Amino acid sequence: MNTLLLKSPLAGWCLPLSQVPDPVFAGRMAGDGVAIDPTGNLLHAPCDGEIVPMPGAQHALTVRTTSGHDILLHLGIDTVQLGGEGFEMLVQPGQQVTAGQALLRFDLDLIARRARSAVSPILLASEGAILRRSENCALAVGDFLMEIGKGAAIGGREANATAGGMEISRYFDVAFDHGLHARPAALIAAALRPYQARVSVIAGGRRGNARSTVAVMSLGIHCGDRIEIRATGADADAALAALEPLLGVAGRTPIDTPALVAGPATATQPARMEDFGRLAAVVACRGIAIGHAAKLTLAEIAVVETGAGAADECAALGEAIAKVRMHLESLANTATGEKQTILAAHVELIQDPELAARADEQIQRGKSAGYAWRRAVRSFIDALQAGGDAHMIERLADLRDLENQVLLVLSGQPPGHARSLPERAILIADELLPSQLMSLDAARIAGICMARGGPTSHVAIIAAAMGIPALVAAGQRILQITDGTMLVLNAERGYLDVAPTDSERAAIEHDLAGRAAQRAADLATAAQPARTRDGVHIKVYANLGALAEAAPAVAKGAEGCGLLRSEFLFLDRRLPPDENEQAREYQAIATALGDRPLTIRTLDIGGDKPIAYLPMPREDNPALGLRGLRTSLWQPQLLTTQLRAILRVRPVAQCRILLPMVTDIGDVAVVRASLDALRLEMGIDQLPSLGVMIETPASALLADQLAGEVDFLSIGTNDLSQYSLAMDRGHPELAARLDALHPAVLRLIAMAADAGNARHKEVAVCGGLGSDPIAIPILIGLGVHEISAVPATIPQIKRVIRALDADACAALARRALQQTNATEVRALVERWLAEIPPAHEPKPRETSQTMSGE
Repeated sequence: MNTLLLKSPLAGWCLPLSQVPDPVFAGRMAGDGVAIDPTGNLLHAPCDGEIVPMPGAQHALTVRTTSGHDILLHLGIDTVQLGGEGFEMLVQPGQQVTAGQALLRFDLDLIARRARSAVSPILLASEGAILRRSENCALAVGDFLMEIGKGAAIGGREANATAGGMEISRYFDVAFDHGLHARPAALIAAALRPYQARVSVIAGGRRGNARSTVAVMSLGIHCGDRIEIRATGADADAALAALEPLLGVAGRTPIDTPALVAGPATATQPARMEDFGRLAAVVACRGIAIGHAAKLTLAEIAVVETGAGAADECAALGEAIAKVRMHLESLANTATGEKQTILAAHVELIQDPELAARADEQIQRGKSAGYAWRRAVRSFIDALQAGGDAHMIERLADLRDLENQVLLVLSGQPPGHARSLPERAILIADELLPSQLMSLDAARIAGICMARGGPTSHVAIIAAAMGIPALVAAGQRILQITDGTMLVLNAERGYLDVAPTDSERAAIEHDLAGRAAQRAADLATAAQPARTRDGVHIKVYANLGALAEAAPAVAKGAEGCGLLRSEFLFLDRRLPPDENEQAREYQAIATALGDRPLTIRTLDIGGDKPIAYLPMPREDNPALGLRGLRTSLWQPQLLTTQLRAILRVRPVAQCRILLPMVTDIGDVAVVRASLDALRLEMGIDQLPSLGVMIETPASALLADQLAGEVDFLSIGTNDLSQYSLAMDRGHPELAARLDALHPAVLRLIAMAADAGNARHKEVAVCGGLGSDPIAIPILIGLGVHEISAVPATIPQIKRVIRALDADACAALARRALQQTNATEVRALVERWLAEIPPAHEPKPRETSQTMSGE
């Protein structure tokens, strides 16, 4: 059999297509092949052949071999948006080339900074079969890449047969922002797979096979072009109808509801949903759900480039922005907690003067309102991506959200347009936007699973506030799941089960019913104190982020507030809150808590929480720069104002002051001196208790010294974990490994708890570990007697505590400290909990431990 050998056109790491971060390439819709993560800056010919003309595609080219095979070489993912920047063609269309000849020079650094990925698919984009290929190995230019033989391509197109019939045609206006480049061309081909009709695309007097990605790309079709698609065969009409969800019809945008649409099921559908099995992901909001997949796709809204006059376009853009702003303000007025904070941030962002200035600059150049707004927003996105900060990159979804909302209004849609959902929907999306989630009927959402995103993104925060189990960073393969597929989402252990069997479904339904009954029972006893079987009182407080969260937290059994994140008053505004505003808010929260303690953390900004009115110096590593108390000491007027506001709360003894990101007693001494001065100035007899957060290895190691200077210690396990394990807690690729139950973190917690207990000082945990039921026995065993948790988890946390014995927990904690990783610790605790006998009446005892609970 005659075969064709392809040589590697790039130096780099060769990986399977399934690992390409794009569903079109990973799903082999553009053709079968491999991908290379390049290390050089030259693309070479993989074989002898001819360069196929592909107008405007400076980021990709096709080599057509003498045997008629088309080899598509696509540099990077989403590189079409670069508009040719960073690419230099070294050959001409129609030119004959030889294997190893340099074809294209590219700027790898620019691609890495501004494109989604530098991974470059090398595809067989025509008939043929790949007999063998290189994968999961390093390649040099000229090394063996693939061997191609005759036959249908693996995962490729069906035969383009016909069954007679008249030729019919339909016109479409191309709304893809960059025209019919590789991705939309591949989607067209994939949508036609179930049909036998012969289908052609006609544009500019030229004709190409609609089932050929290369043929469609070769037509050089741009955004806004009107194309004709002709089909011949018994199912020609059905084939053309299948393209409407992708292309729309002439004279309107590609879809009726641009914000949320289901993608064509045939575009990424594997043979059987049952073949997916279990897909790993990162937990963003804990819980378990069962339901049917509801795919949400953010469509690229078509915009025309040329405007109808600067005055008209400015007026149209201003009106659209005003409508979106009013819609966001109305939502913010009725929202609470984190949702309100995020909506307020969007209100400020959409009024950003720099965004308006950049859009106006484009309009004055003759561009349309939609084109100008898109360019302005995406210039911001490019700048944030170039910065490389993981936390800032997670916020890009907010900018994409605002881009989309304004463009929707410009296209005639009302703001907040929502898609209807089936009952018990599990949302599947590449990256869900905040406005998308908030526009949906929460009562119908069972769970969320995103291909991208991080556990600290705004959508993850909103999901947590809504109590919706959520997974993120699940990978592009989830986008191949078809609408209606039964799913089990486990956001306790971090996986998505696709198309479970009847017995598996029954088991999950039984488990969920048991969990619902348990939640009801937990809530019924939530107001009761949490005492261990041997009588140790463990205080269970709530982490709060706004006044509206206080009363619901008390209703769920919170015995006070162990952490008030005062940043809610400072973020996403143009001026800082004055003393009076702060004092009113703190007093209102104290009143809502009744006589329960209120622990106010001083302003914790910097790193991933910048504020506009406090320009921070440029930092190569913000996580190690001006954060927490360091920022307050750098800008002491902010700290003084906040301390004065806290000292105005009555009764004074109800408040506690908590200092974030403390490393040694020098930090505490400065604040102590400020409080003493304010006490005299304000004529106050009593000062609130002062505590420090243990969230760096330094503060844990010096906890014995800190405990001598403060009234209580509060362990922030989120930052303590990232700093001790050297893993960014906002990094989606590392999130699954960043576990505060790692023995290294537990040893630091033990050190801090021992130091506090030795001086008879309160030791609390206010980080994410306090909301993890599995961690509670370990924390109690290490000497922690105050837990501050997410309000929704408090009833369960109290129930877990009542089933425990403090001495047994201490023995368990000692064993946990000897494990080698967090997985071993979790397994140890799960086995231990399973062996706990049924609860009995607590028997109080006299012990030194009770003093920290009473």
